[in-house]
Amino acid sequence: LDKLKAERERGITIDIALWKFETPKFYVTIIDAPGHRDFIKNMITGTSQADCAVLIVAAGVGEFEAGISKNGQTREHVLLAFTLGVKQLIVAVNKMDSTEPKYSEARFSEIVKEVTAYVKKVGYNPNIVPMVPISGFHGDNMLEQSNNMTWWKKKKIERKSGNYEYITLLDALDNIEAPSRPTNKALRLPLQDVYKIGGIGTVPVGRVETGVLKPGMVVQFAPTGLTTEVKSVEMHHEALVEAVPGDNVGFNVKNVSVKDLKRGFVASDSKNDPAKEAEHFQAQVIVLNHPGQIQAGYAPVLDCHTAHIACKFSELEQKIDRRTGKSLEDNPKFVKSGDSCIVKMIPSKPMCVETFTTYAPLGR
Repeated sequence: LDKLKAERERGITIDIALWKFETPKFYVTIIDAPGHRDFIKNMITGTSQADCAVLIVAAGVGEFEAGISKNGQTREHVLLAFTLGVKQLIVAVNKMDSTEPKYSEARFSEIVKEVTAYVKKVGYNPNIVPMVPISGFHGDNMLEQSNNMTWWKKKKIERKSGNYEYITLLDALDNIEAPSRPTNKALRLPLQDVYKIGGIGTVPVGRVETGVLKPGMVVQFAPTGLTTEVKSVEMHHEALVEAVPGDNVGFNVKNVSVKDLKRGFVASDSKNDPAKEAEHFQAQVIVLNHPGQIQAGYAPVLDCHTAHIACKFSELEQKIDRRTGKSLEDNPKFVKSGDSCIVKMIPSKPMCVETFTTYAPLGR
């Protein structure tokens, strides 16, 4: 699946690819979140929109150790997923065909033990995290039970919403708890892309996060305040009478040039709490790994929904305990790796963000 040439040459996955497939119960959109440090910004954009994270760890000799090591990516990805509010996790132990000996039960058990300890430390409950031994290359335990791992038997997950059994990765995916989608809230749709389509016109594309989008609606785009009427809404090449949260849609707008809209803009209903530009906002910041100290004036690029904009730390208001949120120190002079803090941020360019309590997907 790694399409880009650079990906093939480096053996890693770069851009956020939206792949779709169906299980007996769901349409699944895979946000192929990249697994390499240079691409962490794509990983963040992808992860913050996910309902469930599938952590793929490589079982090959030395590969798993490299990923889970102090500087490896596996730990950072699990922590990012949890921090960004992705509360469901599935672990796929891949490349079981390249263990020594091949398809080794002992190797799988060793990896499960390590990963279990780490996901628990991050905050996930390992009892409800399915862990499946697979080979993506050969298709083992992906859709059907593998003949190469006769030792692998049905496992049971017990959770409040209902128990289930799984043996394949498909079983685990098909038992993701469907999130409740906030249709009753006002519309928020962050734009992922804007296309110019011959004979149709300007078509912004994105995922409805809250509310509903319907043809005939007059939408307002933040942060510019541009308003226009929606002519039609389409998903999977079919016209919709309404798009609801979770739908990845394209919609055709009247009298708007492609140049007037950008990735990171947010579409909302002009008549119902329209989205606006935020001149400044308060953010909870967790410092994962950063060389040296961070103080007021620091201006990293911030990824929120689909926006990607440099924002200045104008004041460090308090240092807090990452797990409880309790204040540890007011107005700290600096923060460093491992710290969590509340910061007043000022975007360098017009930006639309919302409070986490009202519109969570636009507040993380």
